[in-house]
Amino acid sequence: IGLPAGAPVLRPLVRRATAVTAAQQASAWPSAGSRAMCSAAGSETPGSEASAPPTSKEDKLPSPEAEHVPSGADLSQASAQPKSKEDPRVYRPMTETVRTFLNPAHFFALLRSHGTTFFTGVPDSLLKDACAFITDHAPPGSHIIAANEGTALAAGAGHYLATRNIACVYMQNSGLGNTVNPLLSLCSDKVYSIPVLLMIGWRGEPGKKDEPQHLLQGRLTPSLLDQMNVPYEILPDYAEGAFAVLEKAYAYMRTEKAPFALLVKKQTFEKYSLKDDMGTFSGPDMLHREEVLERIISVFPTEPLITTTGFTSREIFELRAHKGQSHEQDFLTVGSMGHCSSIALGIAISKPQLSVLCIDGDGAAIMHMGALVTAGQAGLKNFKHVLINNAVHDSVGGQPTGGGNVDFTAIAKACGYRAAERASKVEDISAALQRLKETDGPYFLEIQVLPGARADLGRPTSTTHQNKDAFMAMLSRF
Repeated sequence: IGLPAGAPVLRPLVRRATAVTAAQQASAWPSAGSRAMCSAAGSETPGSEASAPPTSKEDKLPSPEAEHVPSGADLSQASAQPKSKEDPRVYRPMTETVRTFLNPAHFFALLRSHGTTFFTGVPDSLLKDACAFITDHAPPGSHIIAANEGTALAAGAGHYLATRNIACVYMQNSGLGNTVNPLLSLCSDKVYSIPVLLMIGWRGEPGKKDEPQHLLQGRLTPSLLDQMNVPYEILPDYAEGAFAVLEKAYAYMRTEKAPFALLVKKQTFEKYSLKDDMGTFSGPDMLHREEVLERIISVFPTEPLITTTGFTSREIFELRAHKGQSHEQDFLTVGSMGHCSSIALGIAISKPQLSVLCIDGDGAAIMHMGALVTAGQAGLKNFKHVLINNAVHDSVGGQPTGGGNVDFTAIAKACGYRAAERASKVEDISAALQRLKETDGPYFLEIQVLPGARADLGRPTSTTHQNKDAFMAMLSRF
């Protein structure tokens, strides 16, 4: 029960024929806490001969007579007898067991104290509190939510070239691959020697439960940084530790003129929520993404669907389960953000007799928008591309993607898509989906939706290997 080593332990009290009240028992023997303290101090407990409990059959609790309870008196009168004075000595609070969190405002102030005034990156769920604070409080022109991690790193390098101040570039570790080229061919001390502070959310940290697309990446993250000659530290979840790590990081970057990384574990930051909706869509005649997905699988009941990362794949899986439908025609792209349309394009090229539907997201499409050029120029009649646009990185904290201000249909047409249209009102979506089904591709349909997802949204219960095998078996029938 948490007593210090060596503290006395009471043997079980034996119920006796004579009634004894709880108050009498309490007055007869001290509490476990006071016993332990008295034992540790080598002193006796008030109200007893020694701090040790009885050890023989002759040891007895005080009888009612010893407590001066008159014969036949109500036991409640005995409980009203004066109790021994409470021992004021208590254990000190065990503050070392209390969970700590790093305040985003404090962390932001620490970075600025080192001269970092420019922030850019791609939001991550482990960084969402810090990213939200930066989004709300960074002065205009000092924060850019980038298309991908590589472009963020390049922007940070450009900031240093112009100001000699070190930028902070944030990302999930799954986006570290996007930074390999600019890290090694731009910022490296073997090339241009440009210091940048990398803040990396450590998904798939060894020993932590996570999704399969993160586990390998998490295990390899430290070694990837080592191989790229990027020193790193784990960001502590308390102010003094963060201060010390940042002192080390900035000393290195200023001396070596090279990048330094902070690995951020789950629940490092104190909670902080965005105060501004940053241009998300709204309206009584608009739908949420899951409602649109339900309409898609109704219009395309047999076509193979390739769904993008984040909530989209999770919602498709639960819709199938709810309707009692097979999952075999859905390839759930749980990782590989921005590559969903290219996966669908490869399938469409190889299965020209099938209409292949890509269900994309605005953040994912923006991350690798060059894929639109490839798909448009391929000119495949069986390639159908749906982009569900809610203007936010929905699954990692709701930071804006910029998608609310992008004319995706104009871009798709410029890239070579045969047709492109937009729908946002509930009464227009079903008709637009029917045109998508009946018209030759490459066909692009943007559907603007409300942000957010169900609080009880689950995750696929099948493994990624099971999903792949069932999908390939389905395709093999055609």
